[in-house]
Amino acid sequence: MSVYGGPRGRMRHGPTTAAPFRYVNSVDLPVAPEQVWAALTADDTLVSWSPLVSGLRWTTPRPFGVGTTREVTMLGLLKSRERYYRWEDGRRKTFTAVEVSVPGLRRLAEDYVVERTPGGSRFIWTVVLEPGPMLKPMLRLTDPITARMLRRVAHGMRAQLV
Repeated sequence: MSVYGGPRGRMRHGPTTAAPFRYVNSVDLPVAPEQVWAALTADDTLVSWSPLVSGLRWTTPRPFGVGTTREVTMLGLLKSRERYYRWEDGRRKTFTAVEVSVPGLRRLAEDYVVERTPGGSRFIWTVVLEPGPMLKPMLRLTDPITARMLRRVAHGMRAQLV
């Protein structure tokens, strides 16, 4: 796994600001925000509603908060170790990957936001990637596919909860 922890590992201004590759998906759900948050912090989060995530293990005991860590496996072969640097229980959590198995990926961060709406809740998921020079052309080429896959994952939350 590539290691890039410490200050380099966190996006300079957080994941909601400019990054070379930024994907934002918003899903309105007819369920209470508490139910969405429970799904986002469950032991099987992502694995139960994402075809891309084949494994997830929280490596920090509950209760979760700033400093919480987890390991994620995608498609059975891509791995990341993640550390949460923002945790607003019930509302927002943000991590940066401290290790990834993707050569040339300098930074990966994700931001999860849950908002109350008149019809239930809104889940907003932002993913940002910062590739090195060798990986950047490939990410440019696959950008539309990546955007579609992440949108599908975000909307998988609906199938899990509704």
